[in-house]
Amino acid sequence: MFKSKKGTAIMVLLLMVALVIAACGQNSPKNGGEQQTQQEETAGENQNAQNAGNKAEAQDVRTIEHAMGTTEIKGTPQRVVTLYQGANDIAIALGVKPVGIVESWAEQPVYEYLRADLDGIPLVGEETQPNLEEISKLKPDLIVASKLRHEEIYEQLSQIAPTITHETVFKFKDTVQMMGQALNKEDEAAKLLADWDARVADFKTKIAAKLGDQWPIETSVLNFRSDHSRIYVTGYAGDILEELGFVRSGYQQEEAEKGTVVVKLTDKESIPSMDADVFFVFLSDPGNEEAVQKTYEEWTNHPLWQNLKAVKANQVYQIDEVVWNLGGGITSANLLLDQLYEHFELEK
Repeated sequence: MFKSKKGTAIMVLLLMVALVIAACGQNSPKNGGEQQTQQEETAGENQNAQNAGNKAEAQDVRTIEHAMGTTEIKGTPQRVVTLYQGANDIAIALGVKPVGIVESWAEQPVYEYLRADLDGIPLVGEETQPNLEEISKLKPDLIVASKLRHEEIYEQLSQIAPTITHETVFKFKDTVQMMGQALNKEDEAAKLLADWDARVADFKTKIAAKLGDQWPIETSVLNFRSDHSRIYVTGYAGDILEELGFVRSGYQQEEAEKGTVVVKLTDKESIPSMDADVFFVFLSDPGNEEAVQKTYEEWTNHPLWQNLKAVKANQVYQIDEVVWNLGGGITSANLLLDQLYEHFELEK
């Protein structure tokens, strides 16, 4: 009797185990199916998101109008080569580090005020003669050039990468706008220009208040070289001074209206054409420093120089050539304005 009960218990236990195994067997395919379905749905969502991203990137095509025509740019350029000094400056101001730049005119290879940001970036030659092979090696997706410097090689540059150009190299606000659009940095470009406009307005208010009836005053930007001198009638510094409210002499204003950028003076009898209330002077001609100094001394010791208004009033100031003439960007423009605040002892 005892053995019979024991056998019955074993049979019941085995039956229960079989039922559990059967249930698990039925549930496993169902759970596996659900997991597979979830994986397929997730993969589908990821693919849809990727397709949407690709579609958005494909649709993000901007047509940039510039000095040499129009250029289509897809997406946001990541490998930018800049071929003039102002573009080097403005790329950094916009938060973009170029993959290639041209060598600076002075303080080679890079201007000191940009050195921390541009140090170590490959050089692709000089602004007037960039090396196309070196540019191509960098595999750029955008080249920023100027019609003034690069009109003859524009087609070759465009074969390497989409290329945009400015008419000249010193209209820094135009370059900010052009590069902001090309680099998908329009908001950043707008802020740079808005900040600049605010500083200009502040300077004009403060200098007018300080000088009173004497304002506006005439200025001349003068450059002495090894065998001649120059008046920068317009150009980079000339345009900034005009925006700040300074005025030109009658002679220089006539030249500006003709579109003159620089007046080259080879005869000391032309010294009276320099006349103004204030002179901003820089000496330059790399490699010919002694000759430059000699020219400066000969011209500034001439009786006609001694008769100029700025000279009589002791208003002749040496300036930084890089900031006032060579930098060509918005950062150097702000440095120039800093120096004017200091020169006229205005609170910034």
